[in-house]
Order: sequence, then C-alpha cells, then structure tokens
Amino acid sequence: PNRLLKNKRLTMLRSSGRWFLSSRLGIRRGLSSARERMEYDVVIVGAGPAGLSAAIRLKQLSDDVSVCVLEKGSEVGAHIVSGNVFEPRALDELLPEWREDASCPIRTPVAEDRFYYLTESRSVALPTPPVLDNHGNYVTSLSQVARWLGAKAEDLGVEIYPGFAASEVLYDEEEGGASSSDRDRDRVLRVAGVATRDVGRNKDGSPKETFEAGVELRGRQTLFAEGARGSCTEALLAKVGSGGGGGRPVPQTYGLGVKEVWRVADLKPGLVQHTIGWPLDWATYGGSFLYHGSDHVHLGFVVGPDYAHPTPSPP
Repeated sequence: PNRLLKNKRLTMLRSSGRWFLSSRLGIRRGLSSARERMEYDVVIVGAGPAGLSAAIRLKQLSDDVSVCVLEKGSEVGAHIVSGNVFEPRALDELLPEWREDASCPIRTPVAEDRFYYLTESRSVALPTPPVLDNHGNYVTSLSQVARWLGAKAEDLGVEIYPGFAASEVLYDEEEGGASSSDRDRDRVLRVAGVATRDVGRNKDGSPKETFEAGVELRGRQTLFAEGARGSCTEALLAKVGSGGGGGRPVPQTYGLGVKEVWRVADLKPGLVQHTIGWPLDWATYGGSFLYHGSDHVHLGFVVGPDYAHPTPSPP
C-alpha cells in the first residue's frame, strides 16, 4: 500500500512538463492554474546527509510519521561532488551497525595526516594543527554516502522524490499575541511547506497551452536542508530572518573552491594531506586538500573570498 501511494504521488509530481496525471486519478490534463496538494507530517527540502539523516531519525522515533524528501538532483547524491574526511560519531548514534553493513561506502580509515607549507619550489612539513587531526575518521565520498543514506531512509518508509526542485516556500497565517486592541490580534507567518515550479509559461510569465501548475507539498513541519546557498532557505531568511526581524540567525562564511576526483597509480589509502602557501600570496587565506580513498584521490583548492588581489592564482 505504501508503494502504491508513493507511485500515485510520483505520478502527481510528474504531471508538470513531460508527464501528465492519469485520468484514473481523477485529475484533468491541460491548462489549469490549480495546484495539487500532498500532505505530510514532515517535508524535508534537500536529500543530502543532513536531510536524509533527519528523515531516518524521524522514522526511527515513530513509524507513523509521514516524511517526504524533495531533491533537485536527478538522483540522490547527484549534486554532492566532494571527497570527505568523515567524522563518525553522529552516524554511530544514528545507525550503530553501519560498520557491519557491506553496502556502506565508509570503509577507508584515516591512516596518516600530513600538513605542509608550500613555496614555488619546495614543501615544508609542519605539525598538524589539532583541528586537522583526523584520528578515528574515514575518507569517503559524500555522494556515495548520500545514496546509501537514501536507501536506508526508503527502507524505513521515507518518500524521496529526486528530480523535483522546491521553488517556493508556502506560508500560512496564524494568530500571534494580543495587540493593543482585543479585537485585533497580530498575525504571524508559519511555514506550511514548499511548492515545485510551474512549467509551461511564456517569458512574460503568462501560461502557455501546455502550462501545468506546480505541486504543493505541505507539512506540519518543514526542514530546509539545501546547503549553504539554498534558494528556499535564502528566501525564508530574507522574509523571516532571526526572530522575525530579518537577517541571518548565524553569520555565514564562504570560500571559492575547486574539487576533483582523480584515479592515480600511486594511491595511499587513508592518507590525508592539507597545504597552505603557494600558489597564494602570504596575505590570502586558502589552501589545498588531498584525501586518498580506497580507489580515488579527492583533491581540491579553496580560497577565501576576501582576497585583495583581483587575479589570484588559481582564480
């Protein structure tokens, strides 16, 4: 029954654009501005490690809680391209038997940390700062971890819909505290869920003949787990902010980064390397990382966006 219900809801979501609702569901095909609605106890935006872990924990606490996860990527993990040094304490609490799970992609323990200062012609080994001490951690791929968590969540009954981006935050008004007049009460906004994007509109916003309205996914609680620059999260913070006063509840810091995954012959599984210095100048914050996994090297370079020189190398 749960799978049949999910297939029905997936058909509803796919009604926009390339697919249309079956007439057997009692919904007409064609031009309509009415949105269909799907109700859940909890709606989660983003199928990354945070969103999926929350979904798993909710179902562990109560199998009766209905949980939906909306993911803009074509599949779970598609938008997570990152090598990762994984600290396992939270996973030990969430899924204590993960080490015995043959399908788990977290299987390369950190064997050694190295920290270097680079010049253009040489490297100088430095003591590893405590914050970069990875004893007990693991080298893994976050994309693979997300796929694995997604499978665990679905096994528990979480409904995950990849390929559907949340484009709008939905709000309901409810009464707040008493105002100066007993007859006039303050109205406060409550997040009621999200909606997927309308399709089939002209450039001026008017509907085409192929127009299909997006679908509303409404929940008693909505969790935004989109990442550092999620569009719905940005819209929510701009509207509500911290305590309703606007602005961010926690200041954010950002960096410009390049990340790649390489297959190399001289692989040292479990080796974690970090560098500072060249090719950046002494006044520019940044550095590189190389994480040796079981079959690939995950490497990247990050530069703080407060650099003064207009053309740093790498740019």
